[in-house]
Formats: sequence, structure tokens, C-alpha cells
Amino acid sequence: MPQSLPPSTPTPPATALSPLDRVGRAVAELRRGAPVVVTGPGDAVVCMSAEGMDGEALARVSALGDAPPALLVTARRAAVLHLSAPGPGAVRLVIPGGLTVERLRLLADPEARDSAPVPPGTSVEPLPVDSGAGASVALAKLARLLPATVATPCPCPALDAEAWAGSRDLVAVAAEDVLDYHEAAARALRPVGEARVPLDGAEDTRIVAFRPVDGGIEHLAIVIGRPDPAAPILARLHSECFTGDLLGSLRCDCGEQLRGAIAAIAAEGAGVLLYLAQEGRGIGLVNKLRAYCLQDGGLDTVEANEQLGFDDDERLYSPAAEILRQLGFARVRLMTNNPRKVAALARHRIEVVERVPHTFPANAHNVGYLRAKARRSGHLF
Repeated sequence: MPQSLPPSTPTPPATALSPLDRVGRAVAELRRGAPVVVTGPGDAVVCMSAEGMDGEALARVSALGDAPPALLVTARRAAVLHLSAPGPGAVRLVIPGGLTVERLRLLADPEARDSAPVPPGTSVEPLPVDSGAGASVALAKLARLLPATVATPCPCPALDAEAWAGSRDLVAVAAEDVLDYHEAAARALRPVGEARVPLDGAEDTRIVAFRPVDGGIEHLAIVIGRPDPAAPILARLHSECFTGDLLGSLRCDCGEQLRGAIAAIAAEGAGVLLYLAQEGRGIGLVNKLRAYCLQDGGLDTVEANEQLGFDDDERLYSPAAEILRQLGFARVRLMTNNPRKVAALARHRIEVVERVPHTFPANAHNVGYLRAKARRSGHLF
């Protein structure tokens, strides 16, 4: 007779999952186009990503709530639509006649250039940052989708929303867990792999991979030589750039900064380069390509990010500070042109004893980009 299989391990209830796990599950659901319940202190919403939403998806989210669905976007996106002043957080768009797929595309998709004007009478309602509705837009950012959701109130009290979601096989997540995700993931980083990797011009190099305990995206520490923890080490925080680092894109100076930093650290004899998983200044590769398309239409790099609904720079440096601490480095000589990096590390208790300029000649394709970084974002060249 065939051997009987061992009993399967039951899936743990949502309440048994860690906050990082709950956010991870919600991100995965949102990315695959499924509804997610986000609960706040006094509200709970059923939401779906506005990106790629069609009539069937709009009908699905409508059927789950007890009010017509609304489009939620960042205040940045509402500002470029001339519906409000720019600012932090998210807003609900109040559209006379209700939300349709055509109106959704016009208001949420910055590449919808052939659409009609914004519907007359459209207004905004600011959303509390820690509300379920407001946090749903932050969740879309975590998913590296366009920062816009279609949401409807849960047809039950907020305190009962998690149980209501479970009864319908929907993932539920708390707003506070969404808003704390970046900092919690940074605190949960652990070294998971290390190897000697000789580099061209820096043969005495090892790479240490760090991953949060929820299995999220890895950051890398490229340690060159034997840096002395007792002295300020030469360091560079480099955000990954697929197009510049790997393909040699001329639209940015990222590839030159990466290779130049490795060469400078090797010439110094020792130091560390942190390769951070923050593509496109934190908006992700797909959204960076969308921003490039908008730049080709005449916007600068900051305007393109704002048109998409993002801030000009969405990066956070708590992961960098945590990795430096775990490697034993508390003081750095930081290679950067960005004063925000210096201030961010200081906030996270890493002392920057010196800012080391890190510039490279412009080319015909990136001169506008570099000028915008200097003029709009305060970079020092």
C-alpha cells in the first residue's frame, strides 16, 4: 500500500503573522490585482490598485463595499492636476457623477495625455495619514505601483474588518504596519550571505548580503580591503540603477558613480559601498521608465516624479545606517553630492565626519538631469 502523506500544516491565521509578513502579503495581493482590506484607527477600506484597473475590477471592488468606490491619490498627484496645493499624504478625489474607468485613467495615469480635461467640479478631501484610506496609497507605493488606489468603505465597523476580510479570503493589513514598514524592515535586516568577490581594480573585496526577516529585498555591502572600525571609513551609499549600472545608460551618472566609488575606495585602501535596493530614487524600475517617458515630453526629473504622484526622492536611509552598524562602522567619510544623505545618516546615529565630493563630467544626455538635481534637489556639483 502507498505510504500515507503526513498531515498538512494549517495556514496560520492573519493575527499569527508578524506585521512585516502582513504587509508583504498585502503588497503581493495588490500587485496581482486583488482586493486588500486596510484598517485604520477609525476606518477600514477595501482597495485595489488603480494601475491597470478595468471595468470588471471596478465592479468587483464596488460589490465589496457599502458606498461607491473613490479614487485615492497622493497630494502630489492632485497638485499636478491643479486640484490642491502640493503636500504630504493622500487625498480622496470627489468626482461629480462618480468614478468610471475612463475618469480613473485620466486622473491616476500620468501618461493619459489623450484624455479629456479633469471632470468639472472635481474636488479633494484630505485623508488622515494613519487612516486605512490614506495608508492604502502608501501600500501602493510599497508595491512599486502607481501611488493610487480605488477604495470603498468596508461594510462593517473598523474593529470587525479583519474578521470580515478573513471570511471572504481577503488579506487585511493595519495602516500602522504599512506606515512603519520601511523602518521595521530596516530593523529586521540580517546578514544572509557573504563571499569573496575580486573586482576589477579592487581584488580584495567581499560582498555581504542583508535581507529582512520577512524575506524582503536584499541590500548589499561591498567591503573593500580591511576597513578599521575605529576610524572614519570611506563610504558610499549607492542606490541600484539597472539602466546606468548594468547597461551603461547615458541618461544618468549612476554607472560612473558606482565604478568611480569602487576605484576611489580601492585607492584609499579600504572602505565600504552599500548597494541599496532603491531603484529610481525609491520608485522602482517600472516607474522610473515612466518618468523617463515624461522627461522626453519636456519635464525635468523632479517634475516627472511628481507627475507620477511621488515625491522627488522617495529613498530612506535607515537600511544603510543599520547595515553600517552591523558591520561595526559608526563614523564615515561619505562620498556624495547629496546633503540629504548626510542629514539622513546623522538622524540614524551614523556620524558623517566629512562629505567627500563625488562628481563626474556631464554628457549631452544627462546634462539636464544633473542641472535639475542641483537646482531642484540641492545636489552639490
